[in-house]
Amino acid sequence: MKKFIHNIKKLACVAAASVLIIGCNATSQAGSNNENDNNMMPKISVQLWSVKDDVKEDFKGTLTQLSKMGFQGVEFARDFGPFANDPHGLKQFLAGLNLQASGAHIPFSYLDDENFLSTVAFYKTLGCDMLIVPYDERAFSADGIEWVVAELNRLAKKLAPYGMKVGYHNHAQEFEAYKQTTYWDYLAQNTLDNVVLQQDVGWTTYSGNDPVAYVRKYPGRTLTTHYKVRLPEGTQGKLPIIGKDTIDWPSLIQANKEVGGTLWLVVEQEEYPNGLTPLQAVAESKKGLDSFL
Repeated sequence: MKKFIHNIKKLACVAAASVLIIGCNATSQAGSNNENDNNMMPKISVQLWSVKDDVKEDFKGTLTQLSKMGFQGVEFARDFGPFANDPHGLKQFLAGLNLQASGAHIPFSYLDDENFLSTVAFYKTLGCDMLIVPYDERAFSADGIEWVVAELNRLAKKLAPYGMKVGYHNHAQEFEAYKQTTYWDYLAQNTLDNVVLQQDVGWTTYSGNDPVAYVRKYPGRTLTTHYKVRLPEGTQGKLPIIGKDTIDWPSLIQANKEVGGTLWLVVEQEEYPNGLTPLQAVAESKKGLDSFL
């Protein structure tokens, strides 16, 4: 790990001279990329939390099965199996399965001053450039939202020299009212354009909002989007499986392609209906998603 940190420090020194340029040009460059890549199909990933027990029991075997389902990437949730201290080995293992690291869920504490360099070293070596905070109660608290916004902006600037981005992932609570809008809108409108808004469309739908409208409301911000079903309360005759639910997936996919700047559609499965195992439920949602692509 010392070697990784040393390399990251060298990288920071080389990049430091261009930090201001990166910061000033981030928005225009992102816009240019989005324009050039308009209507390009994002790659398909899976959040490993969906199969967290399988990952713990058989990391290599589980990722092998996910690869065979046709996934192109995996989003990590802080479990790396036998590769916990070997990001280079993990990258090689993924490459052998034709998988990439589409991103990672980490708490703010992993990017504090004490842990920043070791965290960046690990994920930079892994080839993972999007670090997403999956949940923080301060993000839907009147006493905490300003800190979350400030911290996301600070980290966005600090990660830019490494070619990495920070982001935040919503649950239903972020859609509660705040200052004539919602916590999610306030966060989106007060963070830098290179802060990733990882919309979880299941929670957006569950909260009574339209995930398609939110992709279009903040162009170029949903670089990675969680494709999950969370059925609104009282829904009858539907299942928490992509394609057997209530979400307008074709319109969502089109919005991601047209305006979201979306690089990854990340399947997440947190419910396993009709006795399905987690892997079986993920396979069903992957099959459902494939039918719309």
